Amino acid sequence: MNQPSPYQGRRRLLKGAAAMAAASVAGAPSVARSAPADPWAYAQGIIDQFSKPLDFSQREVSITSHGAKPCQLHAVDGFPTIDAKGKVLTPIPGSHDCYPALRAAIAAVHRAGGGTVLVPAGDWYCKGPIVLLSNVRVHLAARARVRFSADPRDYARDGDYDCGANGKLVLSRWQGNDCLNFSPLVYARGQRNIAITGADWTSELDGQAGVPFEDGSGNGWWGMNPKGARQGPNPNAMHQGRNNPLNPESLATLAPKLDAAVLARIQGDAPDWRSDEKFLPALSEAGVPVERRIFGLGHYLRPCMVEFIDCDNVLMQGYQVINTPFWIHHPVDCRRVHFSKVRMESIGPNSDGFDPESCDTVLVDGCWFNTGDDCIAIKAGKNLDTNYGPTRNVVIQNSVMNSGHGAVTLGSEMSAGIEHVYAQHLDVRNQHWQTDPLNTVVRLKTNMNRGGFLRHFYVRDVQLPNGVRLKPGFYKPIAGGPVKAGTVPTGGGAVITFDCDYAPAFDLIRSRPPEVSHVHISDIRVTNVKTAEGAFGCYQAFVVLGPVGHSYNGPDSKQILPVTDVTISDCDFGTPVNAAQPWFIHNAKNIALRNVVIGGKRYDENLSG
Repeated sequence: MNQPSPYQGRRRLLKGAAAMAAASVAGAPSVARSAPADPWAYAQGIIDQFSKPLDFSQREVSITSHGAKPCQLHAVDGFPTIDAKGKVLTPIPGSHDCYPALRAAIAAVHRAGGGTVLVPAGDWYCKGPIVLLSNVRVHLAARARVRFSADPRDYARDGDYDCGANGKLVLSRWQGNDCLNFSPLVYARGQRNIAITGADWTSELDGQAGVPFEDGSGNGWWGMNPKGARQGPNPNAMHQGRNNPLNPESLATLAPKLDAAVLARIQGDAPDWRSDEKFLPALSEAGVPVERRIFGLGHYLRPCMVEFIDCDNVLMQGYQVINTPFWIHHPVDCRRVHFSKVRMESIGPNSDGFDPESCDTVLVDGCWFNTGDDCIAIKAGKNLDTNYGPTRNVVIQNSVMNSGHGAVTLGSEMSAGIEHVYAQHLDVRNQHWQTDPLNTVVRLKTNMNRGGFLRHFYVRDVQLPNGVRLKPGFYKPIAGGPVKAGTVPTGGGAVITFDCDYAPAFDLIRSRPPEVSHVHISDIRVTNVKTAEGAFGCYQAFVVLGPVGHSYNGPDSKQILPVTDVTISDCDFGTPVNAAQPWFIHNAKNIALRNVVIGGKRYDENLSG
C-alpha cells in the first residue's frame, strides 16, 4: 500500500532536536536550564514574536462560489452538556453538505498562492473536516455557524492512511500518544502560515458532540466516554473504557520481538487492558510503530475539535466553539502559535480548552474558557512518545476562566518536559461556582509513568472573585503508601495544586519519576463566597504532593527527587474550609512563603515535607 510515512514532516525537527534543546525557534528568547535574569522580560520577548500579524494574500473566495448552501435547523433530544439531557439544535435531515465546497475553496486558494476562504453568515452543514493548507485562512463572518456532522464515518473517509475497515485515517495524537485515528474536525499537518478566524463570538464552530449519531449507532461523540455511555439509552454500550474485541488479545501480535515478561508487565492483568484508552498507551510502551496503531471506525477514541500537527505560524482567533467531541484546541509540534480572543463553551468529557503539546513559542491572549475539563493544559507526550520534544516558551494572559478542572494546568501528559511558561493578568471568574465550579487554578499533574520535567513556571496577577471549588476531590493513592486516601484534595478544592502522583493506578509502568523545580507564583487574590456554612474561598490554600516513592515500580537505582525551589508570594487565599490544615506538603523542599495570607493570617516561612 502506497501511503506517506506518519513521521514524514517531522524529519526537520528530529534532525534539529539537539539544537532545539539549547535554543528556541529563530528570533524567540534562547532557552537555558538556568532561570532567566528577568522572567517577565523573557515573557515579553515571547509576546513580541506575535507583534507582526500573519500575512495572507488579499485574495478572498466564498464557499458559495464552490456550491455551498446554508441549512435549516431543528431540535432533537440530546445532551446540551454531559450532565444534562435536553434539546439540541442540529441540521435537518437531507441538509446540503458544504464539505465539498469548503475543501475545493481551500484547495483553490492554496494553489493560487494563498488568501482567505470566507464562510458567510448562516448555518452550514459540513460532513467532514476542514483541512487547512499553507497560506490559507478560513474566516467565519459574523453569524456564520459551521455545524459539523454527527457521523464518525465522515471523519474516517478522506484521510492519508487507508486502514481498510477502520477507514481512511489521519496521523493524530490522543492523550499524548501517536496513532492513526478519526480526523479532527479542523485539521492540518505539515503546513505553514495557516489560520482559522472569526469576526466575533457569533462566528461559531459547532462539534455537535451531544447530538445522537445520524445513523442511530450511538448517542453521539460524548457517548464514547464512559460517563456519556452510561447516560445513553443503552448503559452497557461500548466506550473507550471497555475491552474492545478488535484489539488483539496479546501485544505479541504487534510487538513479536519483545520479551514475554516485558509484554506481560505492559499488559498487566486488569480485565479492561484492551479498552482503547489503555491499549493505545500499551502500544507506546511496547514500541509499536505508529503505522500499526490503528483506531478509527470500530474504536472509541474521540477526535479533537481542532488539531494542527507540525505546523509553523498558526493563528486561531476571534470565534466561538461549542460542544466538542474531545480536546477543543490541540496544536502538536507547532511553532509560533497565536491563540487569541477565542471563546469556548463545551461542558463535555475531556473538553479541555487549549492543549499545546510539544510546541515552541505560544501566546494565549484574551480568551474565554467554560469547559468540561482543564481550561488550559500544556502537554508534552506520554509513555515513550517523546519524539516531538518538550513544550517551551508559552505566555498565557488577559483571559477569563469559568468552569473547568484547572485554569492553568501543566500535564498530565508531559513525558518530554515543559519549561518557560508564564501566566499573568487572569480573571479566574468561576462564574458558575454554585453549580459547576472550577476545581483549581494553578495545577501541575504528572506521575511515575508520565515523568518529564517542569521548570521555569511563573504566575502573577490572578484574580478569583468567586474562589474555587469548596468540596475536596481527594487523591486516590496506590494502597500501602505514606499518603492516605481521603486526605489530600489533589483533584479539586485547592487554589494551587502540585500533583506528582496523578491517577497512579491507571499506568502499569511507573519507572520515570518527574522532576519539578523553579516555580514562582505571586499576586493571587481569592475572594470568599457566601454559603450556608460560612464564607470561604477554597477547601485548602495549596497542595504540594511531590513524587510518591511508593508508586514507583522501576529499577531500584532511579533517583526520586522532591519538588524544589517554589515561591508563593504576595497572595491572599481567602478562608479555606479546611482552616485547621491550610496546606499540605509531601516530598518537597524549599517552598518559600512570602507575605502569604490565609484566613486573615500572614505567613512568611520556608516549608518542607
